[in-house]
Amino acid sequence: MAYNILVINPGSTSDDIGYYRGNKAVFEVTVRYSMTDLEPYEGKNVTDQIPLRRKLILDYLLDHNVPLKEINAVIGRGGLLHALEGGVYAVNEPMMKDLTVGKYGSHASNLGGILAHDIAKYAGCPSFIANPVIVDELEPVARYSGMPENPRISIFHALSQKRVARLIAGKRGKTYEEVNCVVCHGGGGVSVGAHRKGRVIDVTNGFEGDGPMTPQRSGSTPGSKLVQMCFSGKYTEEEIRFKMRGKGGLVAYTGTSDVKELEEYISKGKKRPGSLITCSRAEAKLALEALIYQLSKAIGEMAVVLEGKVDFIALTGGLMHSQYIPQRISEYVGWIAPLYVFPGSEEKDALREAARRALENPKIVKQYN
Repeated sequence: MAYNILVINPGSTSDDIGYYRGNKAVFEVTVRYSMTDLEPYEGKNVTDQIPLRRKLILDYLLDHNVPLKEINAVIGRGGLLHALEGGVYAVNEPMMKDLTVGKYGSHASNLGGILAHDIAKYAGCPSFIANPVIVDELEPVARYSGMPENPRISIFHALSQKRVARLIAGKRGKTYEEVNCVVCHGGGGVSVGAHRKGRVIDVTNGFEGDGPMTPQRSGSTPGSKLVQMCFSGKYTEEEIRFKMRGKGGLVAYTGTSDVKELEEYISKGKKRPGSLITCSRAEAKLALEALIYQLSKAIGEMAVVLEGKVDFIALTGGLMHSQYIPQRISEYVGWIAPLYVFPGSEEKDALREAARRALENPKIVKQYN
């Protein structure tokens, strides 16, 4: 059966929206908000933006002659909630309360579940979220960091990773719950996960500074030196955090986080007009190679977590639009298992597929409490 599904993926300054009748997109649009649009909400809880964003979505439905009553489900990007196992969740009152007050943090992704719930009320249909970033399926042993006060936690690209793993398993004639695989999502942030029979039993937490460096994040860094920097008096806490996330990784070594520009510079030796690159061609090449090296090393570590029983390796995220990066990663890890490349994250598709599965089999829908 074909279902009509509205997908809402909010960002800090944009909304990625799609409406689908079956597999046909009625519209797909990324709406970007100007500083003027968001100025009235500065310093307030992100949920104060709900009326603005809700009206925009309803206007798009009206402009495309979509009757609310024909919508079978609305699904939003999951926000910051308490730790959950992966899957599709009904948006219920406990979830709405936690998202609205920002109990576990205020983030634009919190708007996804709230907007889905609000519009679904008008349409008289169910509302869902699926595989938010706080999915936590870690094995107990994976939580040990060596410091009891600071355990390893699970924050990663769960939506993207689980979708790609499910797709590849299907191509191989298996279900996601039947395979072991390693998935690397590489973009502005990076996460590498060990998936065993439908559960991510270990994963790097790039948001918290764990794992490989990225175009904008430092990844794991030597602890003693970091402590010295923190107490040197040279940096504020904000500046240290910015070195870890925002001005770390490739941008710290080369001046830019634009991997495509770096690759052009390495291959042709010329910078674009207005380029931010601050290093030599040789230094740029070595920094990019270091990024690839660290991604590959993390994949190898997750293969060890799976005791070498790896059905496939998947590469996804914006970095994998590069021709060079997946090729080099394959040279490092291709001997472990077959390697598949799915560039980009395609979050709207992942959400739509999750809603379709929930409508086809309501028994899989989980409750938040």
